[in-house]
Amino acid sequence: MSDIKTSSEANHLSWQGKLRKIAPYDAFEQIISQILVIIISLIVLIALYKLGEDVISLLIRRAFDPLKHEVFQTIFGGIMTLLIAMEFKHSIIAVARREHSIIQVKTVLLISMLALTRKFIILDVNTLEAGKIAGLAVALLAMGAVYWLMREREAWNVEHGKEEES
Repeated sequence: MSDIKTSSEANHLSWQGKLRKIAPYDAFEQIISQILVIIISLIVLIALYKLGEDVISLLIRRAFDPLKHEVFQTIFGGIMTLLIAMEFKHSIIAVARREHSIIQVKTVLLISMLALTRKFIILDVNTLEAGKIAGLAVALLAMGAVYWLMREREAWNVEHGKEEES
């Protein structure tokens, strides 16, 4: 029992020591990151509950037909929303763990591409103008191209032993 308490106290003291060693703004950033992770986790749990509720409701009414566009939109729109929130939470956790000092541009691009992909999944092509669909497609292609270019630059830097610019 005393070993557990000692280990727990050592971890607590270690955490306090780490907190004292970082700059005040970095400590503030860490606290905000942790709060955001908790909030997003709660949102994910609530969204998961609501998605489960929708699926169960569709099953009970025997209306669960993934080939129906409306059902597909509801279910996969919910799933994509959860994936977007989880990816966003993951990027905040990376900041909290000090893996990155700020949210990375690549992560923002990935989240944005997920959000646009979700939009394509749930949109009703009969009610949306062709120009808007084309605009969404161009935006998705542009983000994909930027993401690909960033990955190529990283690969080139690794191959040539160069550091990434901050």
